[in-house]
Amino acid sequence: MVLNRRLEESEGPPTLEDTQAQLAYLIAGTDVFYSLFCGAAIFLMQCGFAMLCAGSVRQKNVKNIMLKNLLDACGGALGFWAVGFSLAYDSGGAFVGTEGTKFFLNGYDNYIDFFFQFTFAATAATIVAGTVAERCKMSAYLCYSIFLTAFVYPVVVHAIWNGEGFMSAFADDKFLGVGMIDFAGSGVVHMTGGITALCAAIVLGPRLGRFYDEDGNVLDTPVDFPAHSVALQVLGTFILWFGWYGFNPGSTLSISPENYGAIAALCAVTTTLSAASGCVSAMFTDTILGMISTGEAEYDLTMAMNGCLGGLVGITANCSVVEPWAAVMIGIIAGWVYVLSSKLLVMLKIDDAVDAVPVHGFCGIWGCIATGIFASPDRIATAYGTGDTGGILYGYGNLIGCEVVGVLLII
Repeated sequence: MVLNRRLEESEGPPTLEDTQAQLAYLIAGTDVFYSLFCGAAIFLMQCGFAMLCAGSVRQKNVKNIMLKNLLDACGGALGFWAVGFSLAYDSGGAFVGTEGTKFFLNGYDNYIDFFFQFTFAATAATIVAGTVAERCKMSAYLCYSIFLTAFVYPVVVHAIWNGEGFMSAFADDKFLGVGMIDFAGSGVVHMTGGITALCAAIVLGPRLGRFYDEDGNVLDTPVDFPAHSVALQVLGTFILWFGWYGFNPGSTLSISPENYGAIAALCAVTTTLSAASGCVSAMFTDTILGMISTGEAEYDLTMAMNGCLGGLVGITANCSVVEPWAAVMIGIIAGWVYVLSSKLLVMLKIDDAVDAVPVHGFCGIWGCIATGIFASPDRIATAYGTGDTGGILYGYGNLIGCEVVGVLLII
């Protein structure tokens, strides 16, 4: 506005310098708005998680799980603002930022950067809410939410996404010549949340009556607690799918530079195809397994929804570096990974109320590994500016090595 007034008050037509300055303001504003919109879409995923969790638990526990989802956003915001953002994105260290210039955003005024990164931190935190539903104290959960966003998540972020991190694909001296490619966070966000949820589920133990009777004896067949509302489950799934269009395309962090629009468009397409493939794959795989064991065909809505989310998690790391056909394959395999890992947890008597560990933990691992298999050298060169690397399908082995090391680091 100030620039426009200055142009109006100047004598004669605007100079070339004035026009260039005005164009620079417009470009910067466009990038800020792009990140603001994508960040808002990601934050809307908090509503998706809340609806999915509320629909998946018993009615008597809905109020409790909704409060936990709200505390995720609030505790996550405070923890990331106070400590987490500085540890993640400050400079001076290979594992965490050590300069300490961004604690409490003291003197740091790139607010859109903080807001966008906060939405990712809040997503990682809220993954655990569904897993520990119906059996976790509120005070303990709030402490966990702050601790994850302030200390645990930032360490993973700095190592993989910060240009000074030792696993970063943006580092000057890249690990194995390429670094770990995790474009939007299959590992950094989803796997971190999923592995944390697995640890929490093991520590807390199963819900009463799930695997053991009131005397502590093992039940012959695990008891399935019926979902409170299928409608809320489906609504939550669609909200999460919508939010992923901010999650993946928005990870370009801006839209004005050359090729960024094309990269964002590719991310939207691969995200869509993987989600659709994961849904179909998981549902029909479960149906076939059911026919083999019982002789009856049953189409499980929960398998379809979580298969869709598993496909979304699986494509998150590689959405900018794979071809559309590869996204379909990644989604199909993500559906299989979800179904098998869900049944594995039941066999191990690990109680996950919403199957967050199979969706985010195991499919997050698959998303990282899939990057090392399907990543196209041309797509990597466009998105990362790194040449002479790609997935093993293209004859390269260094990227899959980075992805495996990154997975082990997060675990």
